[in-house]
Amino acid sequence: MNQYETVFILTPVLSDDQMKEAVGKFKSLLTDNGAEILNEENWGLKKLAYPIEKKSTGFYQLIEFKAEPTVIDKLEVNFRRDERVIRYLTVKMEKYAVEYAEKRRNNKKKED
Repeated sequence: MNQYETVFILTPVLSDDQMKEAVGKFKSLLTDNGAEILNEENWGLKKLAYPIEKKSTGFYQLIEFKAEPTVIDKLEVNFRRDERVIRYLTVKMEKYAVEYAEKRRNNKKKED
């Protein structure tokens, strides 16, 4: 299994409940296909670098997970089909990125 990190931006017109429901949908899609979710971060409402679909802000969400490569195709098809997602990016993490992500998670836990 490879380790991946996906960041997606949800449309800013969603309520908190709708946003959480959308994130839950993608998390359950991952776990239903055998992925192990390592970390999830809600970065909140942020300004976009440039307007997308006439929107200048969006809800950013990060999910780190371990999965088989076939799961990525299913995840990205669902990102494309869901009108709430305005952008997404999934990256396979190499060993240095994995080490950095673990260090960042540990520092975040100490702060909390």
